[in-house]
Amino acid sequence: MHRSVSDLVNDAVRAALAEDQADLAAFDERVAEPTMSYEALLDELKANGKL
Repeated sequence: MHRSVSDLVNDAVRAALAEDQADLAAFDERVAEPTMSYEALLDELKANGKL
């Protein structure tokens, strides 16, 4: 089956938008979680012997 370039592009755009929608939903689910700076993350990893 041959597909037009337009169909291929439309499918790619739909897939990208679906991924964006999933990412935004994940952000909404995690909005109440505390934030951590990159430096604090590195300090915690080092303190736990993971770095």
